[in-house]
Amino acid sequence: MTTIPPLLELRGISKSFTGVQALDDVSLQLFPGEVHMLLGENGAGKSTLMKVLCGAHTADAGEFFHKGQPVTIAGPADAQRLGIAVIFQEFTLVPYLSVAQNIFLGREPRGRLPGTVDHGLMRKQARAIMDQLGMTLDPGTAVATLGVAQQQMVEIAKALSQDARILVLDEPTAALSDNETDKLFRMIGKLKSQGVAMAYISHRMAEVFSMGERITVLRDGKKVGSRMPHETTPDELVSLMVGRKVDMSYAREFCKSPGPVALRMRGVSARSGIRGIDLEVRAGEIVGLAGLVGSGRTEVARAIFGADPVESGSIEIFGQRQSGGPAQARRLGAALIPESRKTQGLALIRSVGQNLMLASLPRLFPRGWYSPASAATLANELIERLRIATPGPDRRVGVLSGGNQQKVVIGKWLAAQSKLFVFDEPTRGIDVGAKAEIFALIDSLVKKGAAVLMISSELPEIVNVCDRTYVMREGCVAGHLTRTEMSEEAILTLGMHHA
Repeated sequence: MTTIPPLLELRGISKSFTGVQALDDVSLQLFPGEVHMLLGENGAGKSTLMKVLCGAHTADAGEFFHKGQPVTIAGPADAQRLGIAVIFQEFTLVPYLSVAQNIFLGREPRGRLPGTVDHGLMRKQARAIMDQLGMTLDPGTAVATLGVAQQQMVEIAKALSQDARILVLDEPTAALSDNETDKLFRMIGKLKSQGVAMAYISHRMAEVFSMGERITVLRDGKKVGSRMPHETTPDELVSLMVGRKVDMSYAREFCKSPGPVALRMRGVSARSGIRGIDLEVRAGEIVGLAGLVGSGRTEVARAIFGADPVESGSIEIFGQRQSGGPAQARRLGAALIPESRKTQGLALIRSVGQNLMLASLPRLFPRGWYSPASAATLANELIERLRIATPGPDRRVGVLSGGNQQKVVIGKWLAAQSKLFVFDEPTRGIDVGAKAEIFALIDSLVKKGAAVLMISSELPEIVNVCDRTYVMREGCVAGHLTRTEMSEEAILTLGMHHA
């Protein structure tokens, strides 16, 4: 047990929103040079606690102590003065500003003339920070042109530029490749040696035990336990998180006799960078689409759904040519659960019920007469079936946790009675309990005759869930692995090297 006083201490923090007690008497200590892992199901209160820490929310009750002295965190300026920086899972970047402008937004170096910015110095300082992270991007690049993993690294650079002494990381590796994750972990090690205190939210048990010095578990807004890594096990932590025993295995009965072809792609190329894509998905099977970040997996999903125009080749969904946009893909029975749920999967200012109905309005109300009662009945059925943590269907979907938002996206397509599901990183930012539920749901879909194409950066998910897998490399399909051929090593070999 360390004798060093905590750099930051929270005592009895509580926060409620309309109808929801998000935090209830939570206490936490962050010590210099220590990584404190924070676990909990989606909706447990982790993100709310982080927002209270950075001043985005004001606590209803409780106290803060910085180096043993009482302090107030009533807004972001207070948090910044205390050296607190937060890297949120959902990005806070301005898309059409450059990387350097995002890193120093609101803290731009002044030019020689009053009211001007020294852009050359800003790019130089941004380059120095990016070099620490091994980033090779041009600091003048517009953020809108970057992929998800690159945007995450810009968020990290932005936080480090503030000379943070207390760093909060919310699922920082969720969108990173293995190589980028290794760079991040090396940076965390460097920050530890400099005495930076870190709170680290993760749903990956390997990270929890390899990076954490201490572990705190939240459930339903309350602190339910703190452990040292050597004192606990993954099973115990999961039980604390969900309050019940969870099967963390991926056991399923693999498809032995797949049905008719649900999706066929032949020689598909698009401006997005994919070239000559050939693949098939049949009813009753889960087909994986693996590869490194940037290999073209998401671009394949978008082409299938008509979100990106195809330049050559053909796409057939249940035997019919898909040559239009998302509306035609929906009519043919296809569903896309996108990687970025906030920007591509949901209408954040609308309610849970309205989002659940979005894709199925023509089916439910073919004559154009909308029935609020019928819509509410279906929404409540889906909320119960998917265990969406919401007071009711009228709750604005934008205030739900990431995991519950993901469930709403899936529910939207269940309501539309889709039969071909394209899941792009379905468990990104999802806790272990919700992961088990989502995989059980996917398995139930294929057992009922649906077809699933699943993209995942988590190789154990691909290997243990999928009936077979296509591996992408540099915009092309590098190979196809059957059930007996699949292994993490085989996928990496195809994805990284010219076989």
